[in-house]
Amino acid sequence: MPDLETRELRYFVAVAEELHFGRAADRLGIAQPPLSRAIRLLEHRLGVQLFERDRRGAVLTDAGRVMLRESRAALDAVEAVARRTRRAGDPNRPLVLVTKAGASHELLQRLLDAQAAEPGATPVDVLLCEVGEQAKLLRDGHADVALMHRPFDDLAGFDTEDLHVEGQIALLPAGHPLAAREQLTLAEVQGVPDLPIARWPRLDGSYPDGPGPEVRTQSQLAQLVALGKTLLVIPASSRAWQWPDHVAVPVVDAPEVTTVLAWPPNGHSPAIAALVRAAAALRSPG
Repeated sequence: MPDLETRELRYFVAVAEELHFGRAADRLGIAQPPLSRAIRLLEHRLGVQLFERDRRGAVLTDAGRVMLRESRAALDAVEAVARRTRRAGDPNRPLVLVTKAGASHELLQRLLDAQAAEPGATPVDVLLCEVGEQAKLLRDGHADVALMHRPFDDLAGFDTEDLHVEGQIALLPAGHPLAAREQLTLAEVQGVPDLPIARWPRLDGSYPDGPGPEVRTQSQLAQLVALGKTLLVIPASSRAWQWPDHVAVPVVDAPEVTTVLAWPPNGHSPAIAALVRAAAALRSPG
């Protein structure tokens, strides 16, 4: 099996993202001929064709699409090694905890207070992100631990500590008839023709089929709900960020959501262990 160099992976990713050798060469700050030679040598060593080439540019083959996905993961892992190593060499560095903005706010505050009360506690910096970004930030070394939600977030490969189990609510525009209800069912919120459920991207970046608007940030969602363009079913604790123009109604048959503390299994430092102990002491059955 041929050994692959990070330089080769970076060259390949640049071409795969630009789909043009000239633009990729400019992006990398090198001339186009050596870039083309490097990609052809890579294809020869792997025994596969990564690109279909023509005068207009390049198109990824099936093998190329696999290579792009795996190359990005490999480069993220290499960068994570460097980040974690640098941080490990700084005895005064804070612990970085990443969480979705607005999610599990009360639980997060309790966790930070409990950890700060520990003798010799390591300071904790909170990194706020959008939906679905915690896993990448853990894997690439930008964060040490994360608050995440089962079954929605990508927990593959992480160690976890369950903290809290809760139901879900429908976030609705205040003027909608359903906003006056004391409770709703999934069938009711999924069958409102004038208020389709918003669609978040999947782990691969694609969107599920449906009539609802595509959203990537909570600010987009908040405004669309306030305008009467969409609704969303979310964990009850996420109502902390709702606007005055929103109403939260319990969805009685929605699956329960578990908030967990997650961290890479190879990154279990004394500071993380102390935070996990504080989290375990706060565990709530719902």
